[in-house]
Amino acid sequence: MFAGYLCVQGSSHHRHQHHFHDSRQVYGFRPTKLFVFGDSYADTGNIRKSFADSWKEPYGSTFPGKPAGRFSDGRILTDYLAKFLGLKSPVTYTWMNLGKQKWLNGMNFAYGGSGVFNTFGDLLPNMSTQIDFFEKLMNDSVYTKWDLQSSAVLVSLTGNDYGTYLANGGAFQGLASFISKVINQLEVNLKRVRRLGARKIVVTSLPPLGCLPRSTETSSFKKCNITENIAVSYHNLLLQQAVAKLNNKTGNSTISIVDLFRSFTTVIEQKQDYLGDPCSPLPCSPLPF
Repeated sequence: MFAGYLCVQGSSHHRHQHHFHDSRQVYGFRPTKLFVFGDSYADTGNIRKSFADSWKEPYGSTFPGKPAGRFSDGRILTDYLAKFLGLKSPVTYTWMNLGKQKWLNGMNFAYGGSGVFNTFGDLLPNMSTQIDFFEKLMNDSVYTKWDLQSSAVLVSLTGNDYGTYLANGGAFQGLASFISKVINQLEVNLKRVRRLGARKIVVTSLPPLGCLPRSTETSSFKKCNITENIAVSYHNLLLQQAVAKLNNKTGNSTISIVDLFRSFTTVIEQKQDYLGDPCSPLPCSPLPF
């Protein structure tokens, strides 16, 4: 799914692609745990069985061999990033009672279908609520500030807010304004995670949503929806600006962007089925670990 590497947006002076084993200890930092907030790109089983098909076949058929709550037939972003860091995928928040030993690799608070705002009413914890869950564990001394300082944090936001906006009758003409609201709330969340002690955070850019099956069905899955991908590029541009602003305030790059846009378009282009311009992705630099 990620073409063997994670590409991270950064300075326009750098454009690199790194395989998982190349840079686990770049800058002398190797995380001891992974904490995860976000949606289905990162959820390894938080969403309850009665609410999602991710616990039914064919999900999980490739990995782990049976449905396990992942919205994929195999591994997802959390699994790949954990492997890159030399860690096991962290236990999901709703399964944390399996035992304290499971907490050693961190914890996953992501819920499939969620966003920075409410996407299914109160049925799914939005990102702010997910961070509430983590902060309560810190207050209860399950984790310490040092645990977070010595760990990596993955923040996954891949478009559920926009799907909800349009499904609820939001006008496409007002989408640009809504994108700004989404990025502003995401920035609030990133600030909060960093204030809790996180030193290394990676946040996802949007993938080319206009190239997903639901958007390409009308062209027999042969052409991306350019209008949707223009909106995606605007989101990614604002995200890059927000991350740059946050990093400038601290004087170091504590937050980096996992470039899902480039990862997806690389796969599409390699398959040679691609017949449109999804909007040129932004420049990349290595993961900061």
